[in-house]
Amino acid sequence: MADLGNFALVFVAGLLTALATGLGALPFFLVEDISDRWNVVLWGLASGIMVAASLFGLIREGIAVVDGGPVDAAVAVGPGVLVGVLLVVVAHELLEDAEFHPKEYEEADFRKLVLILGILTVHSFPEGVAVGVSFAELGIDDPSLSTVALGGLTLPVLAVFMTVAISIHNVPEGVAVSIPLRSMGVGEWRMVWWAVFSSLPQPLGAVVAYYFVTLAERLLPFGFGFAAGAMVYLVATEFVPEALERGSDLPGGGRRELLGGITAGVLLMVPLAFA
Repeated sequence: MADLGNFALVFVAGLLTALATGLGALPFFLVEDISDRWNVVLWGLASGIMVAASLFGLIREGIAVVDGGPVDAAVAVGPGVLVGVLLVVVAHELLEDAEFHPKEYEEADFRKLVLILGILTVHSFPEGVAVGVSFAELGIDDPSLSTVALGGLTLPVLAVFMTVAISIHNVPEGVAVSIPLRSMGVGEWRMVWWAVFSSLPQPLGAVVAYYFVTLAERLLPFGFGFAAGAMVYLVATEFVPEALERGSDLPGGGRRELLGGITAGVLLMVPLAFA
């Protein structure tokens, strides 16, 4: 079982990704609004980062730890992918049917705000899981493992990769949280707080996932698949539709901006995945 120091390190990594969400509110300190074009690009960037991190980080690593051929890898990783997708579906349905009783704001605006905050908060848990699972090889003395030295610590390369990926992807999510808050007259520093709040489950998810994968190594492929399935499904059902909705009034419906953002996100993360 992992020692307390490892748990603290995993928690800090998850907390860093949560704090990165607050960066999404910083543009509103300088400008009143962000154009639809840049919103689409940011959502595309987040989508590309998520998909690249899932496929070239989590799924690739999940397959690598399986002893056997493609069929064995699919059997080990596949159920995790399905459960990850199921988690996002259930979370979305629960939040969609929730009843809200706002006092300060118009009901439609408040419902949208709570839905965005709620979905991102619930969805941030599997992102934390992705970070926690990526630390599974922390402290294992095996010369075949890929590690990197940072600040006197020896960390798995995958852990650094996933922490960076989730942190970068959280910035557009912070923008998504801040936009409805700005329209409702919420102050800048409160926007930063609500953006960070929406990602606070990430350090918890990271520690829980790390605990379970260190208890049973056989859970590793399932854990990698779970995190990847949740993130890719989130991109397909939330990020891309949100981007296209934001870009509906742009030439071409914002598809060029979305594709450009996705491409940039993938190009940003792929070199890190194969470093």
